[in-house]
Amino acid sequence: MTASTDNGDGAVLVDRSERGKLALSGAGAREALNGLVTNDVETLEPGRGLYAAVLTPKGKMIGDLRVLATETELFLDMERSALQAIFDVLRHGLVGYDAEIGKRTLECALLSLIGPGAPRLAGAEDLPDEEHAHADVTIGGLRARAVRTDGGVDLICAADDAPALRDALTASGALAGTLDDAEIARVESGRPRYGVDLDETVIPQEAGLNERAVSFTKGCYVGQETVARLFYKGKPNRHLRGLRLSAAVAPGTPLLLAGREVGRVGSAVSSPRLGPIGLALVRREAEPGDVLDAGDGGVTAQVVELPFA
Repeated sequence: MTASTDNGDGAVLVDRSERGKLALSGAGAREALNGLVTNDVETLEPGRGLYAAVLTPKGKMIGDLRVLATETELFLDMERSALQAIFDVLRHGLVGYDAEIGKRTLECALLSLIGPGAPRLAGAEDLPDEEHAHADVTIGGLRARAVRTDGGVDLICAADDAPALRDALTASGALAGTLDDAEIARVESGRPRYGVDLDETVIPQEAGLNERAVSFTKGCYVGQETVARLFYKGKPNRHLRGLRLSAAVAPGTPLLLAGREVGRVGSAVSSPRLGPIGLALVRREAEPGDVLDAGDGGVTAQVVELPFA
């Protein structure tokens, strides 16, 4: 049984250290990265961050990432499945700039506190209430970087300190959780995950990422022409939607509207609050309120707006 992420003034602690992590440093790091991602890195002040995508020249997603600006570097956090592809893009994109790339995946741990009590447990109650805002904190004598998330606080620390930090947090009242708990919270909030809901066929607007991940006022970046053209002149053929399922189904299950496939299930979880739910990129004719067949086993999926109510 997984721990509930809706536990009053508490929080669930989940180890997500498997995520990919890189760091960019040097006088040209911001300018170089700004030309490779969809959001405006050059305006970031230390202690702030943003969410962005890395695209092919045709505007398709290679991966997505979180960028955290410190006084000395840009710390990048991404799905492990996208790490190598993003690393390759950055390595080539930094040529000619005064910038270096460092690997941090094994050096740094990432612990997520999910729930309303996260800022208190992380010692980050003074942190601005703005997603990706971050600051150094000390917990049980251990230093970490606390980062605001949509559901709580992430703590980034030295990998060697992670076991002691977990112990300190659970001793202070954090409830030990699992990756399943983090997935339930993510799906309930309607946030897609690269490698599950998103892949190299997806343009950011299809997944509803423009508001969070795309700047339409910054300078040029790889894939900008397609993203801008679709935003100003076109309509995406697909939209990210929520699914209220009559029973649990596996990711990849076909979704049928009047016998025609309009998408496939991406994330699929059993929420203690909502029951079986999922996310899917579905064709635009499958509108909120429509009921789809999920496979051929009699399971139905009602299409809903995100986030889940």
